[in-house]
Amino acid sequence: MSTLNTFYSFFDSCVGSWDSERTYHYMSRSSVERSHTNFGVFPLTDEQKAKVFTDNNYSSDRQIESCPGFHLVFHTVSEKGEVVDQSVNLAFVPSDQPAEYDYLLEGDYIRDRAYEEDRPIISHFRFDSRQRELLMTTRYTKIVSVDSITLINPRMRIRRIFNYIRPPEGKPLADLALVGFGVEQKLDPWP
Repeated sequence: MSTLNTFYSFFDSCVGSWDSERTYHYMSRSSVERSHTNFGVFPLTDEQKAKVFTDNNYSSDRQIESCPGFHLVFHTVSEKGEVVDQSVNLAFVPSDQPAEYDYLLEGDYIRDRAYEEDRPIISHFRFDSRQRELLMTTRYTKIVSVDSITLINPRMRIRRIFNYIRPPEGKPLADLALVGFGVEQKLDPWP
């Protein structure tokens, strides 16, 4: 299967309802927190994807219908009882430029609403078809978030989240603010 076909298959497997158990390590305050999330991933129509493109003033030579797009809703409860409900529309736009290796695919990851900052945002993604890993890097104002989803099988994913304190331009990522790990299992139907 080609890298592009594996990429589309990865996203087909992501559609549905998921249950997630996560652990977050807050480095600056040396604390650990657990949370439970139920979330749903639903395909976007081409019209909804077009709105995500418009919200980001994003133009691409790619046809919108060839870009995977999703509506993500989630309900999170922390072990302290804090509740977060959020939804976001997003799309992945593969680059037309060849990647460094034929098993990699890179491009832009665009959202109508960012997680750390409530605004549209354009991020970068890299998909490794050998590992079935999607790596997303978002440069926020104060944080650089490096989020990984590895599809173990169509019903299980492993999540890693590294939030770095944003370094000065041109400097490497070095100082972690948060590290998160999660196991996500597919549910039927959406709770």
